[in-house]
Amino acid sequence: MIGKKNIVFGFLYLVTTAALGLVMVDMYEDYGAVVGEKQQTVGRLQALQENEFEEELEPLNAELIAKANTSGILSINKLINTESEIDNIKGGAHAHGNLESVLNIVVGIVLGYLTVAVWMKQLISWLFIIGTLLHSGMLYLSTVFDMAWAGTLLGTGIGPFSILAGLLITGYAVAIGFKQPTS
Repeated sequence: MIGKKNIVFGFLYLVTTAALGLVMVDMYEDYGAVVGEKQQTVGRLQALQENEFEEELEPLNAELIAKANTSGILSINKLINTESEIDNIKGGAHAHGNLESVLNIVVGIVLGYLTVAVWMKQLISWLFIIGTLLHSGMLYLSTVFDMAWAGTLLGTGIGPFSILAGLLITGYAVAIGFKQPTS
């Protein structure tokens, strides 16, 4: 069965992309500390503003106010950068990898029910595997492992184009050669 490789690949790739959840959990441990830091520095700014920029009944000079503002701004920036790293994985490699894994599993099953030429089945099968590796695989390498070349390859659009071509050809193949399962 030609689709078997897609089913096997889909399940193995799903395990790999689902494991990104563990990477994100580790990132969330750092995230808690960053949130605490932001709450502390911004909370101090809020208290200063409410007390008309007096601390311990002493008015703060411009330099101390500026330092407090700088600490608050930098802690907010650190939080934004930390959230951005997590969101890049969550919305990129993790989400797309899971979807493309399931697509490979479904296409592998559908290929078993098609009565079309073997070359068409092989084309569909390889378009999905190659498309997955060149799309979410490159997202994985560029966001998790910070490999710039993977981002460059991703920018060519070969991966998504391969998956879209696979979907189009699969739709055509189903239209002309879908056999009913025997009971």
